[in-house]
Amino acid sequence: MTKKTKEILERLDERYGTEYRCYLNYDNAWQLLIATILSAQCTDARVNIVTENLFRKYPDVKAFAEADLKELEKDIHSTGFYHNKAKNIIACCRDLVEKFDGEVPRSLEDLTSLAGVGRKTANVIRGNIYHDPSIVVDTHVKRISKKLGLTKEDEPEKVERDLMKALPKERWILWNIHLITLGREICKAPVPKCEECFLTQCCEDYKKRKQVKK
Repeated sequence: MTKKTKEILERLDERYGTEYRCYLNYDNAWQLLIATILSAQCTDARVNIVTENLFRKYPDVKAFAEADLKELEKDIHSTGFYHNKAKNIIACCRDLVEKFDGEVPRSLEDLTSLAGVGRKTANVIRGNIYHDPSIVVDTHVKRISKKLGLTKEDEPEKVERDLMKALPKERWILWNIHLITLGREICKAPVPKCEECFLTQCCEDYKKRKQVKK
């Protein structure tokens, strides 16, 4: 780990603490899995509003596996891309029932074999449910990691690999949490609040833009 990376981690800890937290509401693994599928191109706040009623209506994996497609589409309509999401949720839950005895699997390979589950969703489950070190590359993590100079890549899988090399394993989950918080609070797209940021001294993007202004 470089001196700069160590400083970034220390500053993030000082600002946000070291508590693990998830912005999606859930009581168990299958609820988090479905909430994460719904969160694609949608805010966590909106997903939490939808799942409050959704998880009452469909109380277990079997209920989702047997759901009527058109009805489920109506139930999740406000999260966007509801045709695909509804189809994937039903297919995913059928696989959970038929192949995994209704339990959410732990391995990346098993998780990504489920409909609608890519590496990002799989790593959310691995990190939050099983506490396996994993890096979730969402828009905030990718954008801010690039600004800080920890990666130059655009493809999530390549960003993930770079971050796995740059960060200690025990920091992977916390990196996701910290950067999502930072991205929502200060380093916003498209206009970051650099004047409020506690990481400007470590930020490659900030230094470049400062030089251009000169």
